[in-house]
Order: sequence, then C-alpha cells, then structure tokens
Amino acid sequence: MEFSELVQQRQSDRKYEARDVAREQVVKCLEAARLAPSACNSQPWKFVVVDDKPLVHKVGEAAAGLGMNGFARDVPVIVAVVLEKMNLTARIGSVIKDKEYSLLDVGIAVEHFCLQAAELGLGTCIMGWFDEKKVKKLLGIGNKRVPLLISLGYPAGETRKKIRKTMDEMSSWNQY
Repeated sequence: MEFSELVQQRQSDRKYEARDVAREQVVKCLEAARLAPSACNSQPWKFVVVDDKPLVHKVGEAAAGLGMNGFARDVPVIVAVVLEKMNLTARIGSVIKDKEYSLLDVGIAVEHFCLQAAELGLGTCIMGWFDEKKVKKLLGIGNKRVPLLISLGYPAGETRKKIRKTMDEMSSWNQY
C-alpha cells in the first residue's frame, strides 16, 4: 500500500468486530511504535497491551464516561500508553526550550502504532478522555502518567471520507 493510501485509510474507528486480534498483529504495531523517533532517542513510553477480555472491559469502562468513548466497552484490545522519564539530555532540552518533548514523542510513537495497524487492516482510536486514576489502578501503573489509550480491533464500519481544512487554511509558505 502506498503511504498516501495508508493515511487516507487511517481513521478513528469507534465500532469493531467481535473477533480477536492475533498477538503477532499487535507485536507488529508495537514494533512500529518502538522504532519511532524521539528527542535525544529518549523513547519516553511504555505500551501496556490489554487483551484479557474481562480486563479490557474494565479498562473500557474507565474510558467511557460523560457520553465519551462508550464504544471502548466492547473493543478487542486496549493499549495504555504510559509516559516514562526522558533521558537527561532530553529533560534538559525540554526545560531550556520550554517544550514538553516527551508528549510530542509519545504522539509520534502512537501514530506509528496506528499507521501500522491500518496497514494490517486493523482499526484504532486514540483516546485522551478516560479515568486515568482507574486505568492506572487496573493495570498496576503506580504514579506514572497515562496520557493516551488506543483501542485496537477489526473495524466494523467503512472508511469515511476525510473532512479537513483546505491546504491554504492549514499551511503557508515563507511566513505565517
């Protein structure tokens, strides 16, 4: 598949078939995330794959609240993305430049994961709205942050037409 086709196919899927995802498929997605670039090669992430059905349901319940992410109750796999410490060089750079490099790095790794999933015919949805405290307790994460969850499974819907800003609205050349 051409890259341009892949980015057209990748979307936030909120409905999944009730079939399991093979571990080999999940490992391919994890490998794509593992290879993602990061500031000073810090790799400030750990992906916790939840595929035990009762636990997936509990984590899905923690993601569903106030009308958000109700679909998460019925997904085959949820991946919790744990924010790990940056290495010393990245931490110093983050302070000096007043930029949260670790969150940028996590975003890149998560999108690598999601693009690999799309190439494999799997669907994903990146979720930032969830009960972080409950997820951390369910997964034994302790005092680290969990900025994102990713749902993973075989999408039950069709690829939607993307509605995006025009090229002129989202970009410019040589000045703002």
